[in-house]
Amino acid sequence: MLFICQHGYEALLERELASAGLLVRERGPGWAAAEVEGADKIVQSLDEFCFASLTLLAPRELKGESVNQLAQQLAEFLFESLRGERLEAAWPCVFQLVPEVPGLGRRASGVEKAFGELLQKKLARVARLAVPELPRGPGRVRGLFVFFADFGRVFVAREAWLGGQRRMADDERAPSRSYLKIEEAYVVLGREPQPDETVCDLGAAPGGWSFSAAKRGARVVAVDNGPLKGGALDHPLIKHRREDAFKFTPKDGEVFDWLFCDLVEEPHHVMQNIVTPWLGRGWCRRFVVNLKFGHVDSLALLAEIRAKGSPFDEHADNLRIRHLYHDREEITLVGTVRP
Repeated sequence: MLFICQHGYEALLERELASAGLLVRERGPGWAAAEVEGADKIVQSLDEFCFASLTLLAPRELKGESVNQLAQQLAEFLFESLRGERLEAAWPCVFQLVPEVPGLGRRASGVEKAFGELLQKKLARVARLAVPELPRGPGRVRGLFVFFADFGRVFVAREAWLGGQRRMADDERAPSRSYLKIEEAYVVLGREPQPDETVCDLGAAPGGWSFSAAKRGARVVAVDNGPLKGGALDHPLIKHRREDAFKFTPKDGEVFDWLFCDLVEEPHHVMQNIVTPWLGRGWCRRFVVNLKFGHVDSLALLAEIRAKGSPFDEHADNLRIRHLYHDREEITLVGTVRP
């Protein structure tokens, strides 16, 4: 399998794969290739991985010195794999690369264009159904997935596992780039705040997450001693409470539909003083929690989150832990609270 992650986090990806018993045979910028035994069993557990955003299942490695050579090999791979298969609906045809590699984007674009021309010439109907982007949300997907490891080396697969991470569109009214994280978290969870739902946003300032919920019609209590800005400032659906997020508690019998928490604090402090009471006492129905790992061992933190007896183990369902596209030295957790 080929596991793709954010550039710069390959070592953490390799450590996570090793903790799952997978041996990494090679790694490059934004990717790691691992030997897998019992592939079906591993596929069932891919949703548990944090740092892998896209996993190519049973990839084939192709090499070529020119754009046309690579495009021809990709076309032959697809044509061969389509024998006995009929595509009747839209299917993802996605070319991926590490943008930090200078010039690789031009090479990938050239190969994609040449491949598209070959596909159109031989299978025009199939070509018209191709969609050049990943589907939203996590899960197993069939299509064509091409990853450029270098200028003359690509990995290609017909099936992939999506972690749900993706680049999100900004909003000029959003008061901070953290807005992009919560927008992406909705995709991973598969749900977003609805009109008239209630949200408690702990550590809200300057208000990116609060604004994201309010623009969907949710009613937000934004808790932070700091000021709100941009589209969150004086928003009619956002009630700003200038209080310490660690000391705020709901009123008796009050249950929020959502807990948002994005605090620049030590992660164990957040887990002990916010996650444990909010989930354990049923103060919310769903949660999006961001934990910073800049000063802790991220893999040890993941193990603690998943350990038997942790607040997430005892009180959360549908837990997904992701290193988002818009995360840096942090991880984002989404899920529902067990009744």
